Amino acid sequence: MKILMVLTSHDQLGDTGKKTGFWLEEFAAPYYVLKDAGHEITLASPKGGEPPLDPKSDEPDAQTDATRRFKDDAEAQAQLASTERLASVLSADFDAIFYPGGHGPLWDLAQDAQSKALIEQALADGKPVALVCHAPAVLQNVEAQAGGPLVAEKSVTGFTNEEEEAVGLTDVVPFLLEDRLQQLGAKFSKAGAFQPHVVRDGLLITGQNPPSSEAAAEALLEALAEVTADA
Repeated sequence: MKILMVLTSHDQLGDTGKKTGFWLEEFAAPYYVLKDAGHEITLASPKGGEPPLDPKSDEPDAQTDATRRFKDDAEAQAQLASTERLASVLSADFDAIFYPGGHGPLWDLAQDAQSKALIEQALADGKPVALVCHAPAVLQNVEAQAGGPLVAEKSVTGFTNEEEEAVGLTDVVPFLLEDRLQQLGAKFSKAGAFQPHVVRDGLLITGQNPPSSEAAAEALLEALAEVTADA
């Protein structure tokens, strides 16, 4: 099976002068869950090339077994350094899509027309899509096949207002993800701050925060197995 992972290309944390990007653990953990299950992974980002890493996710206290494995994996590092341009990938070439988070997607992928089209096409074709932490922001403009917001009446999760407050970025982010999804009519659920929580609603899988990334990838594998069994 072929799985597309879509990463942010945005590296500026609002007007703070600080850097952001994708969150390392939210890339590394799913990458190895999917790869170890035997799937072929393609990486893409809006600008292509090497996506920006959120420096905070590279600090010692943010490391996990998966991030340490990545640091020792020259092949994975080379793949990350040369992601494909999002405009060049087609949903038809993949069996599932995974979006790692980090704050970067709030600025670029949340507004990206190609990302929107990719998700709409994948879901229309019966392919599962998983998004973790801030990545569910990319669903804000995605439309259901019958019209209206995709997330309306769907069960989802994502980085919570409480978690945004905890990292001190409530007034920096362009919008609060929990509020935005609820405004669109989503049935938003959450666990405690920085506790693992994954929600699956049909083909749509969302994870709340970095500790949810591995479980979100495992849920994607389950959905993929079900789709394959039904084919």
